[in-house]
Amino acid sequence: MREPDTTPREDAIRLLARREYARAELRDRLAAKGHESAAIEACLTELAEQGLQSDARFAESFLRARIARGQGPVRIRAELSRRGIDDATARAAFDEAQEEVDWFALAAEALARRFAGPAAGPRERARRERFLAGRGFDFDQLRHALAHAWDDA
Repeated sequence: MREPDTTPREDAIRLLARREYARAELRDRLAAKGHESAAIEACLTELAEQGLQSDARFAESFLRARIARGQGPVRIRAELSRRGIDDATARAAFDEAQEEVDWFALAAEALARRFAGPAAGPRERARRERFLAGRGFDFDQLRHALAHAWDDA
């Protein structure tokens, strides 16, 4: 393994200055830079104790960003899990956002933005269902969106 030119803390601070990172993401990035795993773990523990890295804060900001993109809860949960966020932390972020977001309205908004009007036939309806499912909306949200996406139009 090559000898890194910087400490894990310096590299971590540089990364965290740009955006929030999950602990697992930061661990992977620092390992890719050639830092020893023991030094990485010590650094990550220190950063968490100092409040410079927080999985909870990462989950909240990630959730807000994905909601702004029009993504649904199923997809967001899967992405958080893939980035190393545990279920309890993800659940806490969703609970906090629950007051701010209406998943049914978000699904309808995403559908209305993507398609001009209601589906003309079963093939087109299936296409729209796949679109919403790919965005991460569950069955009930998908059905609501198909029925109400163009109510205000």
